[in-house]
Amino acid sequence: MPTSRQGDGHPSPTAVSAVGLRKSYDGKLVLDGIDLRIPAGSVFALLGPNGAGKTTAVKILSTLITADAGDLHVGGHNLAADPQAVRAAIGVTGQFSAVDGLITGEENMLLMADLHHLSKSEGRRVASELLERFDLMEAAKKPASTYSGGMKRRLDLAMTLVGNPRIIFLDEPTTGLDPRSRHNMWQIIRGLVSDGVTVFLTTQYLDEADELADRIAVLNDGRIAAEGTAEELKRLIPGGHIRLRFTDSAAYQSAADALREATLPQALGFARAGGTPIDEALSLSIPSDGSQRELRSILDWLDSAGIEADELTVHTPDLDDVFFALTGPANLPNQSKDTVR
Repeated sequence: MPTSRQGDGHPSPTAVSAVGLRKSYDGKLVLDGIDLRIPAGSVFALLGPNGAGKTTAVKILSTLITADAGDLHVGGHNLAADPQAVRAAIGVTGQFSAVDGLITGEENMLLMADLHHLSKSEGRRVASELLERFDLMEAAKKPASTYSGGMKRRLDLAMTLVGNPRIIFLDEPTTGLDPRSRHNMWQIIRGLVSDGVTVFLTTQYLDEADELADRIAVLNDGRIAAEGTAEELKRLIPGGHIRLRFTDSAAYQSAADALREATLPQALGFARAGGTPIDEALSLSIPSDGSQRELRSILDWLDSAGIEADELTVHTPDLDDVFFALTGPANLPNQSKDTVR
């Protein structure tokens, strides 16, 4: 994962910043004063339910529509004062492909090169390099209408890169793709960021944000409900715990007795897992936020108490839990992920 810090320890330059971004449509407030800061060379993911304002934010920051209010800078340029400079610094790939299916993939690329005022020789060189990079050379002479969904998305992104933008807005880039095509797109995005490109990603696939993003913001009802790394957001949601499994009932009882008398900082509780031992193994659970410090504290206590479990598992909430907790009913089921330590 790319870092948002430079090698000398100083913060990276800011690629995109927004302070007090507001936008209304027909009297309905869509973006209610949101603040964003995205370091150069990082992936920022904006999550939110349908209608939350994700696409509106992308359209504003990519100069497609204007904001009602806000101090906005993209690529070091003031969005209101110099939108043309912003357009020269960015690329945009929407959730609906801009590929022209009536012409070949190569012709789509050359058309984009013409729009960027590249010479014919330079345009052909850039088009060839990008088609090769995105594994589209074999299909370059075929009409784009014959391409699969994944190929069209790759071609769409390749077209976006013709102008060598340093900031790319990807609005739900993998919607409708099969798992293999999604993973291929992820690899392409990682490659772009390793070259120093900044990616502003909107997505409804929470695993996509978890895989790619340095920082994630959850947008709900026009406001940023929470922002942080994936791990920071997961720790906002209760339900994490460490589960100890025992195959020996005497060891289980000894550990249960020790937990009753424990004075650990966190509230300790225990129960059989779901009330039903698995393979006759007994289990105890200790609430935990999954942080390294807390895990070390619990392990030290277990060691001092002489408790030796046959299996120790760390259960942490995932981004699904975070998303539902911040944007929807609180009574949705918790689907925690298990990490065996």
